[in-house]
Amino acid sequence: MFVNKYIIIFILYIFSINNSFAQDPQFSQFYANPLYLAPSFAGATEENRVAFSYRNLWPALPGVFLTYSFSFDKFFDSFNSGMGLLVTHDRAGSGRLSNTIVGLQYSYNIQMNETWYARPGLSFQYTQRGLDFARLIFGDQISPGGQTPTIEPPPFNNIPDIDFSTSVLFYSDKYWLGTTVDHLLKPNQSLYGEESNVPIKLAVFGGAQVVRKGRLLKPIEESLSLAFLFKKQAHFSQLDIGLYWYKNPLVFGVWYRGIPVLKKHFSDAIILLVGYKTQDIHIGYSYDFTISNLITVTGGAHEISMVFEFRTNPRRKKKIHAIPCPEF
Repeated sequence: MFVNKYIIIFILYIFSINNSFAQDPQFSQFYANPLYLAPSFAGATEENRVAFSYRNLWPALPGVFLTYSFSFDKFFDSFNSGMGLLVTHDRAGSGRLSNTIVGLQYSYNIQMNETWYARPGLSFQYTQRGLDFARLIFGDQISPGGQTPTIEPPPFNNIPDIDFSTSVLFYSDKYWLGTTVDHLLKPNQSLYGEESNVPIKLAVFGGAQVVRKGRLLKPIEESLSLAFLFKKQAHFSQLDIGLYWYKNPLVFGVWYRGIPVLKKHFSDAIILLVGYKTQDIHIGYSYDFTISNLITVTGGAHEISMVFEFRTNPRRKKKIHAIPCPEF
């Protein structure tokens, strides 16, 4: 049993490295990290917004599988536009396979009619991948006398490249629907100077605010929202679907991640969320309960998000039409 457990751990580590190259890191609280979801959300705030996200995946395994995100965005009245800065850093495994992305985002708000609005968005990114080979032990290093230097080729410490994404978001008072296409430039991800391109990723997201209670011209005091996120990147597909219940100032959510209708039954996790929300501050914590065959091995995933909204011009009177999607 002891041996089997560590065989599983080794397989998961190799799988995580492959997945780090094959698909992007993800956040369960994707609406708490709106610029990572779509550049259309840049500036979708009254004036200024700062967001932080931290995700610890598979904490029961050796090594670390961590993702950090920071963003700042602002709405500009005179241009009817939003701009944002997004920085993400992902680190996987004992070898610290890392990926850092710094992106500039732009969106434009369009009123289509009395009910519906559209927000096209663009994002230009600088990417950098790396791997700390000094933390890895290769087969040619193991000998009866102890470890010897490896004959593996020297690493390329930092692999830089550029990337581009685009998105569009449609929304009304109660509904929203959007799509994002990432990695349109297919940046190279090889650590050995070879050609290995990141596959294009497609995301489709949307939802509805089915219950909303509050006084006229006052902030909403209670709401129930249904939402989904579908992602496809190369041969990988994933669907997140769930609901949020907001009762001022608390937020509770439950999500299912998986695609059970596929011939190969895929169920990954049940996600539970608890959050605190005021007009200026949103703080959330979620836990991914693994429901696949790996339930006893990985330890799920912990995620923390913090969003701060603030004004630098208290006399500003113009307000943007609020997007009804949740904040977590």
